[in-house]
Amino acid sequence: MTATMIKEFRLPDLGEGLTESEILSWKVAVGDTVTLNQVIAEVETAKAVVELPSPFAGVVAELHEQPGTVVEVGKPIVSFEVDDAGSSNGGGAPVAVKESAGTGSAGDRAAVETSANGAAAAPADGVGSPAKREPNLVGYGAVVEHSGRPTRRARVQVQNVKAAAPEAPATADPVVPRQAEAENSERPRSTPPVRKLARDLGVDLELVPGTGPGGLITREDVQNYSGTPEAPAEARGSAAQGERETRTPIKGVRKFTAAAMVQSAFTAPHVTEFLTVDVTATMELLARLKGNKAFEGYKLTPLTIAAKAVLVALRNNPSLNSRWDEANQEIVQFSYVNLGIAAATPRGLTVPNIKDADRLTLRELSTALTELTDTARAGKTSPSELSGGTISITNIGVFGIDAGTPILNPGEAAIVALGAVRKAPWVVNDELAVRQVMSLSLSFDHRLVDGEQGSRFLADLGSILADPAIVMTMI
Repeated sequence: MTATMIKEFRLPDLGEGLTESEILSWKVAVGDTVTLNQVIAEVETAKAVVELPSPFAGVVAELHEQPGTVVEVGKPIVSFEVDDAGSSNGGGAPVAVKESAGTGSAGDRAAVETSANGAAAAPADGVGSPAKREPNLVGYGAVVEHSGRPTRRARVQVQNVKAAAPEAPATADPVVPRQAEAENSERPRSTPPVRKLARDLGVDLELVPGTGPGGLITREDVQNYSGTPEAPAEARGSAAQGERETRTPIKGVRKFTAAAMVQSAFTAPHVTEFLTVDVTATMELLARLKGNKAFEGYKLTPLTIAAKAVLVALRNNPSLNSRWDEANQEIVQFSYVNLGIAAATPRGLTVPNIKDADRLTLRELSTALTELTDTARAGKTSPSELSGGTISITNIGVFGIDAGTPILNPGEAAIVALGAVRKAPWVVNDELAVRQVMSLSLSFDHRLVDGEQGSRFLADLGSILADPAIVMTMI
């Protein structure tokens, strides 16, 4: 008879020091048999929606959190029942997960192992020797090892994932883990927003009976205990009949965006300049390119041409492609351009970026822009695509807006806002004519960019859009 063990999977840090994530949905249920790296859940961090792969092969024993719950990094979210040979993909071979540098201690594991009766697993190499490292979702996904021989790494589904919260070191004494497990089970289970509510109301959660799944303490439990009732759950976050206001929790992408914008606005001294340009020649070029067989099947828009123009203008004005490093008191000048594109999504504003955009042809840039916007609107942008930008564009013209004062994406020196293309009276060769006109807005960090440098960049950008042939003099 094969012995089984219970293994907990704790919510890992899904990148860049994020402290919590929301469980959006479970892809498995209690009793389901899962395979190694099978997607088991979809979670939303402050930056993106991420699919979590299973670090074990086995049977789902318990789902510790329900969809809609915000979970702190390091908290158990699911338990698996696996055979004591280790989680495997059918051959019984133990599974290990490659770990990032600096996570060498047993306390860094996201996956916690106990035997079926609650006792800790014995050390792998005998009494007093350290236990074999267990599967952990740390940066690279799970890797299957066969009898010590190197194997191909399993396909990665979650990138740049750091080790989860530490646990007690492995020990040969089975009593210590069982005591720790008992203590953890006695702690009141609740979510971060509920704990904050309890603190605000002066409620001791130890005294509150939980009515949620598995004894989870809910907002209603805290409100009822404190004697301060609130609106029914179904009325919160939506306008019930007769309601004069609605309240929606600040979380996920909205919470991260708000914090980033506040940090940017009150850290970098913003300066915004405006320029209105006759872009008739650009619109005519766009029409010709759409009829060119070489661009058949490519999505070409004013944004495509404007993005290329920004990349060209940066060549003569590199100070706008830099970053202020406060910690090291340095100005970091980038020799590459990761072009951010502000995207409105159902979950809020995100600014994914196109890596090495300056190396792309117009057709490649068109493809990259299409993929970026489609992915963002589907809510599938990865955390890596949301970091590392060097300069950004926000296309407010699609909403019929002419100009604005965009806030810098944190860590970047400049952002360009593209206004709507409108027909307007314009003086051409001392005569009044109807032309297609666009307003450009440029915000920049005055610590990095002087007024002259910002003005020259904006003038170059305007010159390119007014007469695309001028590019030949800039490259």
